[in-house]
Amino acid sequence: MEDVRTRRGADIASDHHLVAANLKLELKKNWTTGQIVIQRFNTVFLRDIDKLNEFKIALNNRSQAFKIYCKEKLLWRITGKVSKKH
Repeated sequence: MEDVRTRRGADIASDHHLVAANLKLELKKNWTTGQIVIQRFNTVFLRDIDKLNEFKIALNNRSQAFKIYCKEKLLWRITGKVSKKH
């Protein structure tokens, strides 16, 4: 632990305080044996037209959800910057 501080909370007659700490974490080295495992995907089922269309729809839904998430994150950044200026 590098640094620990307490921060005052809201003035609502509470005895709770926020504790903020900086941690330094050293991860163990993960030694490999030198062999790299190649992950292979089963693409045979994509030859079936129905499965291919189902896969495309699922992939499109994932990308749409990611785009919506990115837009929301960008909007929060913009509103945060605007609110800090005022």
